[in-house]
Amino acid sequence: MGERKMLIDGRLTDGSGGRTFDNINPATEQVLGPVADGTAADMHEAIAAARRAFDTTDWSTNHEFRQTCLRQLQAALESEREDLRAELVAEVGCPVLSTYGPQLDAPLREALTWPADMIDTFAWKRTLEPKDAFGMGVFTDREVWKEPIGVVGVIVPWNFPMEIILNKLGPVLAMGNTCVLKPAPDTPWNATRLGRLIAEKTDIPPGVVNIVLASDHLVGEVLTTSPLVDLVAFTGSTATGRRIMAAASKTLKPVFLELGGKSVNLVLDDADLATTIPSAAGVCFHAGQGCAMATRLLVPMSRYDEAVELALMGFKGVTYGDPTDMSNLMGPLVSKRQQQRVLGYIEQGKAEGARLMCGGGVPSHLPVGYYVEPTLFANVDNSMTIAREEIFGPVLVIIGFTDDDDAVRIANDSPYGLSGVITSGDLERAKGIARRIRTGTLGLNGGNWYGADAPFGGYKQSGIGRQCGLEGLEIFTETKTVGWPSA
Repeated sequence: MGERKMLIDGRLTDGSGGRTFDNINPATEQVLGPVADGTAADMHEAIAAARRAFDTTDWSTNHEFRQTCLRQLQAALESEREDLRAELVAEVGCPVLSTYGPQLDAPLREALTWPADMIDTFAWKRTLEPKDAFGMGVFTDREVWKEPIGVVGVIVPWNFPMEIILNKLGPVLAMGNTCVLKPAPDTPWNATRLGRLIAEKTDIPPGVVNIVLASDHLVGEVLTTSPLVDLVAFTGSTATGRRIMAAASKTLKPVFLELGGKSVNLVLDDADLATTIPSAAGVCFHAGQGCAMATRLLVPMSRYDEAVELALMGFKGVTYGDPTDMSNLMGPLVSKRQQQRVLGYIEQGKAEGARLMCGGGVPSHLPVGYYVEPTLFANVDNSMTIAREEIFGPVLVIIGFTDDDDAVRIANDSPYGLSGVITSGDLERAKGIARRIRTGTLGLNGGNWYGADAPFGGYKQSGIGRQCGLEGLEIFTETKTVGWPSA
């Protein structure tokens, strides 16, 4: 288990300094194995390779070849699916149950194949009507062309690493770009396996995909500042997104940022609370380490106490522990650092006057591993820290509202706008509320918007741009308008 080498210019290689860092299992706190620890020099070499591959090969123009390579990579990943599944559980700490859905199998079905198929149907050009632009009697035929943007720097987090990598890599490559991928140091093996598969089982030319590991986050800053990089695509925290945007501004390169969230689970007064509220405990899935999770439960004030009891019932049913056990919904947090961060937020919630209904600490029966108990807070005001900041742990806060207008006000009173859930006995009412909530995705009455063909991203401080869908293809292109004399 575990590939230790990076992929630079078609070669599987150790870091230039010969250093390694350890990959840690967050459920056992044991070392899984070493991986290459890249340097700034390695990153510069990878960027130069990506630039050369874009500028000197036909990768950007050969549509059929790109389709072939993407399908080769799809087949290669499928051939090692079960090994990849085991590695994800070991290094991410995600429950194995999640790998049969969003952690692995769901993106593996379409994250590469949908963009590959779209190469044939994407609107690479469109025709404008002939026009005498300056009124001088000279008519011009005009077209708008879509072209690859160039070299893309891809920086990904540790919570759903393979899902995020594939949903970035598919569109990046389908649109004809080359890239340098910087995976999170907490979860390197999924990316190193991908690099080996690209090198050994595909015809993707050297330099088209480069993968640089580094324990030092500053190595990633080389991507954001290099004039050879044309766009940076980042998924992670809003704080890091701000730093990336500021660094990229020095070379005026565009950024695609998929950032944090503090999404609402809005239960309207005509919903069946008994069947809806307990499922709010789903925020504990994968220990709450998901940016789109609905971590603010909004319930009618007239039924607040009932809703709290129903939510508590749901939380008491959360199964957690060993992530290799299919019966567990929740494993550990990814690191000791993340565990302490979540516990700090819980203490702050108590200090600000929220009522702790359950959880709040490290489970006594799991002394090894970075676990935090499923935690539920009631009597929460939307101004409290635990209601405003992204905790990224198994923590739900319950907030009451008086009517629809108040619910919309609370939902929108957030620096974020990534996702959310609305439940109502009347679908049209739910749609009406959805139109008023400033967020990039919403699930209504149990519906799910997710898919490679569905744009994902947020309003406000939840990011800039969209991943997946047509918008997620277009973001990796440049637009060129051309004209020539009409015949």
